[in-house]
Amino acid sequence: MITAAASQTPPTAYTNHTVGGNAGWFFNSTTNISAANYSSWAATQTFNLGDFLIFNTNSNQTVIQTYNESTFKSCTTDDASDNDTIQYDGGSMVFGEALIIPVPLTIKGPNYFFSDADDGTQCQRGLAFEIQVNQGLGLPPSLNQPPPPPYIAPPGPDSAQSPPITIPGGSQAPGNPGVKDGANVRGVACALLFGVASFSLF
Repeated sequence: MITAAASQTPPTAYTNHTVGGNAGWFFNSTTNISAANYSSWAATQTFNLGDFLIFNTNSNQTVIQTYNESTFKSCTTDDASDNDTIQYDGGSMVFGEALIIPVPLTIKGPNYFFSDADDGTQCQRGLAFEIQVNQGLGLPPSLNQPPPPPYIAPPGPDSAQSPPITIPGGSQAPGNPGVKDGANVRGVACALLFGVASFSLF
């Protein structure tokens, strides 16, 4: 069951929610417990489209957002789909480095968050919570962008120039230096243009 604080009045602005309050998003590997009761924290908040969750954490934990309850309950992304699960790592490859990870709320309804570090132990021991995202003010323009168009590879170097065009059936009459069979029209055109340009200079 998803718990969230009921909104008494319509929101007038978007909100940044600091996950866990002052405790942040941490797991104590010595005591094997999370730094806060994140489900209890979430129950005190009202979440709307366009709000952000701010995870004050370090690279010892992960931040997984999913819309798939089965993925959330399994505490792992092994069977997760790219369409419903996102991992935020803050771009750090250093163990224990402090991180601030902002996560926008862009889909209305159930949203699930957990850490899959330590083979899911952190999630199983409390580093997880679920929320209900309401309509609120709707998505701001900065988050309400259409998806980018599909990638189309640029043409290769061979397609930069069109193939030569030949004039079929042409023959050179005696005494007439005309266009021969299969002559390259591009070469003829260049010669003509060069002649015109030369003529215009005098």
